[in-house]
Amino acid sequence: MPITSVTKDPEALTMTVTADFAVPVQRLWDAFADPRELERFWGPPTYPATFTRHDMVVGGRSQYLMRGPDGDSPAGFWEFLAVDAPRSFEVIDGFAQPDGSANPDMPRMRMTFEFSETPEGSRLVNTTWFGSAEELEQLIGMGMEEGMREAMGQMDAVLADLEAFAAGRGAVSQILSDTQVRVSRVIRGTVEQVWRAHHEPELLKRWMLGPDGWTMPVATAAENVGDAYRFEWAPVPGGPADGAPPFGFEGELLESNPPHREVTSERMIGMEGPGTTNELTLTPREDGTTLLTVVITYPSAEFRDMVLATGMTDGMEASYARLESELVGV
Repeated sequence: MPITSVTKDPEALTMTVTADFAVPVQRLWDAFADPRELERFWGPPTYPATFTRHDMVVGGRSQYLMRGPDGDSPAGFWEFLAVDAPRSFEVIDGFAQPDGSANPDMPRMRMTFEFSETPEGSRLVNTTWFGSAEELEQLIGMGMEEGMREAMGQMDAVLADLEAFAAGRGAVSQILSDTQVRVSRVIRGTVEQVWRAHHEPELLKRWMLGPDGWTMPVATAAENVGDAYRFEWAPVPGGPADGAPPFGFEGELLESNPPHREVTSERMIGMEGPGTTNELTLTPREDGTTLLTVVITYPSAEFRDMVLATGMTDGMEASYARLESELVGV
């Protein structure tokens, strides 16, 4: 059990959890920065978490849902107040409503996570500040301390699993809910390089091609919130896709926080009906690579399954492999 102490101070309205781990500070930090890792321990074993958003920058936000054994699904959020990688971060931690907004009937807390080196590895000190003695008593009574102990108890196994989160594994898709899918890929390139590659038309035309046999004659990127974008593909004559009809996607830039996150709408050109919402998040890693995640929200589970059955993830992996080739040459 990594937790070495839990201290509650009714006068200061705090609870402090200290835990030691036999890994370097950076490895511990990465487990919190990567939503694929974080959701494997943030929550007791009986209430596993799924993170539908996790942009770990000042002003960023995380949103997660826990699924209980009886079908209940409490939700929570973090609002990032400070981030000093890999030493500390500070958040407002709160309960969320089904749409991800703060639950006004439940308390919000301020939490700090501080990481430091020890002779054996690293130490995490997590301090929670409560708004009142009543809130402290309420949340402790709801099982906050026990939940924290159980959650931290899962971290050793996550930290030991390096292979599952390393570069070179290719794009992996994960169904988050009836309407959401997350595609993750570690890209050999910096966050700034990967962001630029998503916004420079000539770069886009070289890597965002999907399977072999396609060209991208039109790549109009959106620069500012409210701008439209348009991407079109055509088969290479005599190539493996020869004879296939050209196609394209268009949409609007809904949110942008360069170089870490953007949200776009997307619909196939010429297709009626609702499209998808795509949330791109870029997270820097210790070795200079970038964790790229795209959370795609579909209008229905049927539409989600139809798109996944087209080989979407394989096509995205082919594009990301080209992107890496472009960046390695930079």
